[in-house]
Amino acid sequence: MLVTCREVRKIKEFSSHGELLRELTLPDDVINPHHAIQLTSGQFIVCHGHRDDTVHRVCRISVDGRDIVKSHGGQPGSDIGQYNVPFRLAVDNNEFVLVVDINNRRVKLLSPTLDYIRQVVTSDKLKWDPDRLYLDTQRRRLYVAENEFKDDKYTAGRVVVFSV
Repeated sequence: MLVTCREVRKIKEFSSHGELLRELTLPDDVINPHHAIQLTSGQFIVCHGHRDDTVHRVCRISVDGRDIVKSHGGQPGSDIGQYNVPFRLAVDNNEFVLVVDINNRRVKLLSPTLDYIRQVVTSDKLKWDPDRLYLDTQRRRLYVAENEFKDDKYTAGRVVVFSV
């Protein structure tokens, strides 16, 4: 199991018995990492960037966690090549990457080389902010949890299902 530690910029890997197997410190320019997934190659896909950060992107990180191999994103925004808090990830069997872009209320699809392909879920398909996702590759369904955040608290939520 992987745990992404945002404040200290680390990925911790634990065994199924809860034993710490290793701890990787992410590169200095990976600030506020939200989620990490390990690929079959041993490399990691990491999304990072919080509200006021100057960089919001998705990165492919080396096996040892020290280097950014490739990235998508940069300055925060709403264009195709930008994110406004990339928050959660899912990877399919062919290593295509789905990214929840929480403040733009969308889910993007990136190629295994992190090139933009298309939006899988657009803001008009969501009622609130997307927060989590789960990809069921066998049924070809994407489950997106979205929540309403009002007056500094969560007031409603639901799961929306998309065919992919």
